[in-house]
Amino acid sequence: MPADQLSSTFHALADPTRRAILSSLTTGEKTVSDLAEPFDMSMPAITKHLKVLEKAKLIERSKQAQYRPCRLHPEPLKDIDEWMEQYRKFFEASFNRLDDYLKEIQTKKEE
Repeated sequence: MPADQLSSTFHALADPTRRAILSSLTTGEKTVSDLAEPFDMSMPAITKHLKVLEKAKLIERSKQAQYRPCRLHPEPLKDIDEWMEQYRKFFEASFNRLDDYLKEIQTKKEE
């Protein structure tokens, strides 16, 4: 995954409104009006958020006459998960070493 696509995905996820929109789309396709409903903001503001999500390839919008449904496109999220896996492995190894050390200290105290 190119670094600029990863940056674009992280940028899109940095905003709580966009994360809420993505969360809403996990239950299925929705119209822009449906997505805007829970927010106290203008339709142009919602549209700007949708454009950021679309640019990051996190959502897809299609045209069906006047109906413009949005749907989640999870591929960039999978790419982030794969990128983060290296850090998960690092922290798991660190916690395992810490656990071993604490067990060693406890054993020495019991002796």
